[in-house]
Amino acid sequence: MRTTINENDLTIHLEGRIDSNNAKDIETELLALSEANSGSVITIDAEDLEYISSAGLRALLKLRKQSDEPLKVINVSPEVYEIFDVTGFTQLFDVSKKLRQINVDGCEKLGEGGNGAVYRLDDDKIVKVYKPWMKLESIERERSFAKTAFVNGIPSVIAYDTVKVGDCLGVVFELLKSDTLGHAMRDNPERLEEYVDRYVALAKTLHSTHVPSGSFSRIQDVMHAKADNLGQWCSEEEIAVLRSIIDTIPNADTVTHNDLHPGNIMIQDGELVLIDMPEVTMGPSVCDLVSIYRDMISAPKNQPSVIEGSIGMPADLISKAGNMFFSKYTGITNSEDLEGYYKKLGLLYAFNVSLMPGAGGANGMRFADTIMNSLLRPIVIPNEQIIKALFQSM
Repeated sequence: MRTTINENDLTIHLEGRIDSNNAKDIETELLALSEANSGSVITIDAEDLEYISSAGLRALLKLRKQSDEPLKVINVSPEVYEIFDVTGFTQLFDVSKKLRQINVDGCEKLGEGGNGAVYRLDDDKIVKVYKPWMKLESIERERSFAKTAFVNGIPSVIAYDTVKVGDCLGVVFELLKSDTLGHAMRDNPERLEEYVDRYVALAKTLHSTHVPSGSFSRIQDVMHAKADNLGQWCSEEEIAVLRSIIDTIPNADTVTHNDLHPGNIMIQDGELVLIDMPEVTMGPSVCDLVSIYRDMISAPKNQPSVIEGSIGMPADLISKAGNMFFSKYTGITNSEDLEGYYKKLGLLYAFNVSLMPGAGGANGMRFADTIMNSLLRPIVIPNEQIIKALFQSM
């Protein structure tokens, strides 16, 4: 047995065999670890566990009763999983099987974003390989969201299993000889308007799809969770302003992808389908339009190299497609009126960025002070009432 500790997470690695010969000693050590790490979230990593007897199961049961939090058992081999299953322990613990290991060496990279990169495994499947800091819980949530979207009629990829790719985690998706919408726009500029028409149609389909309560998180709840983590950069009064704005966002039972750029859309058998779904929420369409403004209008001007890597298109083509998208989506054809519309979206975008450090991502935390001093205090707080009105009216 060995342990690893990461902040408030304690992982206990079990190895070899646990049977009547050693179960009592292991039980004593497990309970001592639990007591010494009271309040920690305990995970049992069974990757190297070859066998566990009923005596070993009872030791885990005592650990479960002593722990304040639900007990997870991960990386369970098929043989050990069968023992957990036939004894009913899969109903008492959160038990997950050992992940399949795959290799992407030599595979074509289709795109890369902030959370990971997408590779083509073969003609039938792709794999999204997540960055090392991405936790299994977040990755499983994306796989669950993809499944929920699919069964609710949203054009989305079919998610298969979660896998290991070297030291990283990944999810395998079915995609038959497909490519990204961004690459299609780049390689066929003469068809740009056709592709943008389909992009707009996909967005409107998403924004008009009604799903049952609880299918996805409410966007307001996601934002409040980010606000919870802003205490080290913001005063209580500033956080109260952000929360007040969040509370004015209308409730909606429609879907927002929150990262709906052409690099996250695949063309499969002529149909556009969504990938990259960890941020899907239920909310009003304007929340999605803010993220599209971020990627298609703001980023090509301010972070061209970053957005070119994510979408797979030159920055000038991204801008052209973005302007065409918003004109077709909104019906605004006059360039001055469109610029006025962008100024409104820009205020909402400044509000969104003010919450970004609370998500815990490296970039958001690195630039937190800059964000607060350049966006929150000079732009968001003075325009609190305007931002509230925009969320209500757009």
